[in-house]
Amino acid sequence: MIIRPPAVAGSFYPGRRDRLESEVRSHLPEGLVREPAIGAIVPHAGYVYSGPVAGSVYARLRIPSSAIVLCPNHTGLGRPAALDPSDFWRTPLGDVPVDRELASAVRSRAPSLEEDAAAHAREHSLEVQLPFLQIARPDIRIVPISVGAHDLDLCRELGEAVAGAAAAEAERPLILASSDMNHYESRRIGRAKDDLALAAIEALDPVRLFTTVFAERVSMCGVLPSTALLFAARELGAISARVVARRDSGDETGDPSSVVGYAGVIVA
Repeated sequence: MIIRPPAVAGSFYPGRRDRLESEVRSHLPEGLVREPAIGAIVPHAGYVYSGPVAGSVYARLRIPSSAIVLCPNHTGLGRPAALDPSDFWRTPLGDVPVDRELASAVRSRAPSLEEDAAAHAREHSLEVQLPFLQIARPDIRIVPISVGAHDLDLCRELGEAVAGAAAAEAERPLILASSDMNHYESRRIGRAKDDLALAAIEALDPVRLFTTVFAERVSMCGVLPSTALLFAARELGAISARVVARRDSGDETGDPSSVVGYAGVIVA
C-alpha cells in the first residue's frame, strides 16, 4: 500500500486534525443550496488567503463519491502529465483513497498521461483541496493528476480523456481544476488581467483561455488544469461557468500593491 504523505500540513493549512476541521468549516458558508456540477476551478493558496473562496465553491457543490483533481506542477519535477501512483493521500483528517479504476479509465484514454510520483511529492495545489473534500464528502475518492507542460494539445487530450472516463461512470465524478489567478502585481492590474482570463472561462472556451493567459501575461498558475477542465466540460455538455467568489491576498494583508488573485468558478 502506497501512501502519499502530506507535504504542506502545518504551513498552507493546520497540521492538527481539530484545528484543520475547524478552519475548513469556518470557510464553508451555511445555508447555500448544494448543486450538481460538472466541475469547478478552486484556488490553492494558504487557507488564510484563499480559504474563503475555496469554501464558497465547495459549499455550493453536491459532491459525488469520486473527484478527478487536476493541478499544476509548481516544482517542475516529474512528467508533463502525471498520474500519482499512490493508493491513498494522507491529510490530518485521514487517508483519501485513490480511485484506481477511474484512474485507469482516464489513463487508457490519454497516451501522454504517465504514472509518476515525483510530480506530486512536493506539490501543494492538489493537497490543499483534500480537507475541503473530506469535510464535504468523507468517503471521497480521488484521481490525482498534475499538468506541467504548456501544451494546448496535451490539455485537450487530458480534458477529453477525463470527459470520456467520467461519462462512462454510473455516478459522474466531479472534475476539479486547482488554480490561483494573477500573481504579484497591484490589485488594479491583477484584477484587470484576471477579468480577461475569467471572461474566457465564462465563455467555456479553453483555447481562448490558454491563448489569453499567455498573450496577456496573466500569471494564472493553474491555466493548464483549467484549460483541460474546459475541454472536458465542453465534451460533457456544459452550458455555464459561473464565478461565485473572488478576493486577493491584499484582503488579508491590507496591502493592495502586490497581490495574488483568487477566483472560484462552478462549471455546470
